[in-house]
Amino acid sequence: MKVSIIGSGYVGSVSAACFAELGHEVICIDIDEEKVRQINAGIPPIWEEGLGELMEKHAEKHLIATSDYDYAVQNTDVSFICVGTPSDEDGSIDLSIVKAASASLGKAIAKKDHYHTVVVKSTVVPETTEKVVLPIIEDYSGKKAGKDFGIAMNPEFLREGKAVYDFMHPDKIVVGAIDERSGFAVSELYRKLDCEVTHTNPRTAEMIKYVNNSFLATKISFANEVGNICKQLDIDTYEVMDAVGTDFRIERMFLNSGAGFGGSCFPKDVKALIGKAKIIGYEPELLKAVVSVNDRQPLKMVELLQEKLGELKGKRVAVLGLAFKNDTDDIRESRSIPVIAELLRLEADVVAYDPMAAESMQKVFGGIKYSNSAAEALKDAYGCLVMTEWDEFRELDSEFESMADRVVIDGRHMIKSKDINTKIDYDGICW
Repeated sequence: MKVSIIGSGYVGSVSAACFAELGHEVICIDIDEEKVRQINAGIPPIWEEGLGELMEKHAEKHLIATSDYDYAVQNTDVSFICVGTPSDEDGSIDLSIVKAASASLGKAIAKKDHYHTVVVKSTVVPETTEKVVLPIIEDYSGKKAGKDFGIAMNPEFLREGKAVYDFMHPDKIVVGAIDERSGFAVSELYRKLDCEVTHTNPRTAEMIKYVNNSFLATKISFANEVGNICKQLDIDTYEVMDAVGTDFRIERMFLNSGAGFGGSCFPKDVKALIGKAKIIGYEPELLKAVVSVNDRQPLKMVELLQEKLGELKGKRVAVLGLAFKNDTDDIRESRSIPVIAELLRLEADVVAYDPMAAESMQKVFGGIKYSNSAAEALKDAYGCLVMTEWDEFRELDSEFESMADRVVIDGRHMIKSKDINTKIDYDGICW
């Protein structure tokens, strides 16, 4: 099939490359000419494991990029909207980019003689596809949904760092369409994948995405709340969760206590669902608590450090890990951000290290020091906060000996060796 992808960010780039790998002809649409140039040269505009190889393999063969909506729509059968949906100041979803993409699609569809299917893949709150995207395309195209063009919602369930793998090995594919023709067109794109397609309506597909992420976020905040209690009772919360996780109704994943969740999905999606609930007159108390626990959790790292070091003013503190999770350079909603902000408020001398995300964090905190290695960051530091689950941090040992005062607060359950713990004043956030 012939597919166009609007937006070359995280979801758009991965979807484009993977659809090309599945044998489809793909055209990326992006208003950023630099991204267009990169994709046509086989260079991914973002870092994601395996993405570079796929882009290089298919560039200017099964995958091309353009800024011309008319060209892309005329030469494809299906268009995916994969643009960003950031949060407003109150946490509600900002649909301005989705609306702009829908308008541009509508103008292009107006010039097309054949049926065209529009698929929303951006994460949007329930009713967006039917009550926002559909009418905009109808208005700008002068055509009728279900008759002249199709509309569907196809949410993504991709983990950053493992997105290519997740796309090619999905545990679920959800297609919410307004008619059978649209649903069939989207389903056909995934025919080579070994996964059953769940067919539903657009608003249910939208809700499935939000519930999926909100439930995982709830498990994390629940684990952190339990971990905070366990720490006060001198109980190993990991031992507790290992046992609890054997219950098939609960399962062990996402029950690790730590500094909290971040990234481009969980914080934004939970807040967006809260915002949508409030619009329809419902107060989602549990979801609000999930966010509240997550907001407080990373600051406990600094509180533990203060308990051990006292006043932090002028003291060198090493922050290890800046990305919101390992295997990515993404710092969106990283738990390191509130931690560094609090350390700066307390006038600590902050030095940070991350194998991939330092450049991104420099745009947020330009005034702190950045090291080229964990060992360099630890040298002469009074305290160390481990914020991201990078494998290299598990190997740290003699590096701690160069610290001025060997206080280590572990936010990710990384420092486990008893031999190492005898060399440092070690404490975990929840253990």
